[in-house]
Amino acid sequence: MAAALLAGGLYAPTGALAQSASDTFTPAQRKAIVEIVRDALKTDPSILTDAITALRQNAANQAQASAQGALAAHRAQLLNPVASDAILGNAQATTTVVEFYDPRCPYCRKVLPDLDRIVAEDKSVRIIEKVVPVLGQGSLIASQALVAAFQQGGQAAYFKMQHAIMTDSEHPTVDRMRTLAKQCGLDADQMAKAMNGEKVTAVLQANMELAHGIGLDGTPTFVFNARQIIPGAVDYDELKKAIAHTR
Repeated sequence: MAAALLAGGLYAPTGALAQSASDTFTPAQRKAIVEIVRDALKTDPSILTDAITALRQNAANQAQASAQGALAAHRAQLLNPVASDAILGNAQATTTVVEFYDPRCPYCRKVLPDLDRIVAEDKSVRIIEKVVPVLGQGSLIASQALVAAFQQGGQAAYFKMQHAIMTDSEHPTVDRMRTLAKQCGLDADQMAKAMNGEKVTAVLQANMELAHGIGLDGTPTFVFNARQIIPGAVDYDELKKAIAHTR
């Protein structure tokens, strides 16, 4: 009972819970309840741990419900790639994974080989790439270069440039992006000019708005068939399990 009282907010000094308690119990009853809880905590301190666990679980359940609502609201956008989306794997696959990533994110870089492995092994999976520059100016420059590369040379150019950028150890600048573009066989001048253009800006803005809409709070973030969301660093096995689960 003590754990339930704690989790229910007995000690909340303000707000609806405290007001409700004040309206329901007499001063003598409230004093008795407090004494019961205090004695229980002295006898079994694990009660407090149980209460905290319950509160955390409630918060996790609320967060999951909120995430499901956000995914449902953006289902069409998550399942239907647009012309500016790079797609890893079979474009006609029945299972859709959307990856929101920042090219400067070390966890995004680490998972890149796992994504290549997954689409090589499973032809019924497609991964829609949504680049989101969330880590500052360097990320913005690298993201602009990726989108500009796609606009110049399509999927092949995008993935060549993606590999070049995400395996590069130098700080991203426009000049560095030009060098990488040349190494990828692209027109560096054309790409550099397009990076600040309206088309590139519109793509990145749309990606950021969708990321905000689903409550993204870090990269990478993966969305499976618009039903399940996994934020943060994951490995090959976790991705495979999530794909199997969503199916």
